[in-house]
Amino acid sequence: MTSTTADATATPSVEQPEQPAIRERSIPSAGWMVIARKELGDHLLSSRFIVLLLILGLAAGIPIFLATEQITSIASEVSGIPALFIALFIAGTQDISILQLDLTVQSFVGLVAPLLGLAFMFDAINGERSQGTLPRLLSQPIHRDDVINGKFAAGLAVISLVLVTVCGFVAAFGILRLGIVPAPYEILRLLLWILATIIYVGLWLAFGLLLSVVFRRAATSALIGFGSWLILTVFGQFLARFVLAFLVPVSSALSEENVRAAAAQSTILRLLPTSLYSDISLVLLSPRITGTGSSGSIGEAIQRQLQIQSFLSIDQSLLLVWPQLVALIAMMVACFAAAYVLFMRQEVRA
Repeated sequence: MTSTTADATATPSVEQPEQPAIRERSIPSAGWMVIARKELGDHLLSSRFIVLLLILGLAAGIPIFLATEQITSIASEVSGIPALFIALFIAGTQDISILQLDLTVQSFVGLVAPLLGLAFMFDAINGERSQGTLPRLLSQPIHRDDVINGKFAAGLAVISLVLVTVCGFVAAFGILRLGIVPAPYEILRLLLWILATIIYVGLWLAFGLLLSVVFRRAATSALIGFGSWLILTVFGQFLARFVLAFLVPVSSALSEENVRAAAAQSTILRLLPTSLYSDISLVLLSPRITGTGSSGSIGEAIQRQLQIQSFLSIDQSLLLVWPQLVALIAMMVACFAAAYVLFMRQEVRA
């Protein structure tokens, strides 16, 4: 009886409510891929992408029409000549030149393609900053460097898509118009040239990204970016030759000093990104070219004139242009590294 009463009067135990577990913000290991997918979708659905695709298509369409007309007019003479298919990209109206720019596919692509990099990147960071979305973007559970890495990767993917599409259109037009079936080595040379073009445009993409980080306003970065493109691609060699004419004068007389001066001018001119890309394009698309730059001495110049014309293999052509490729990659990495470091050190206020 006593134990029953004690059990009845005992205070029942009250269970304590469980404390909700604190959920830690998980940071995805590949946050840059999230940013890249979002930026890639925005680029593909933007009117900027369509306009630039049409501009690059028209820039390649005019010289490809001239090249097919030229090859068709001399079809009986060039039948059986090797590397005839990739001649579509380097053939054209060679005697009409505006500021040393021939009307060929590779020259027009080298002129217009840098606009892709600048157009997709000049407002990548400062555009987010001006709209007030950059602090909100950085407050998400991703690393800060994922933002700049994802934007650069998305821009490079869009550029690759545009270039492959345009080059595929040029190749299909040449096959249908001329009935030329490309050889495997020609396809490989064309793919290598497209890869070199992507690297070249990637340099301008990294430069536009650097401008978008340095300058707060998109208009300022666009003005500086397109102004730099205009100076380097259109007037670059003209201005460089004008300045070098006073620093390293070259006369018409054939002497050892003049040959060395001409070689020095050629070396300095090849520091321009446009000159580097032009050398790469000519060597990859024309197996007949066996050297780049000027001769360093009279003996070397005479040897080049007496050299028997031959066709280089793909590995030999790559050996000729690997310094230019390394220089373009180094410039691209330098611009991207500068943009990366500056962006990581910038203060972003909500």
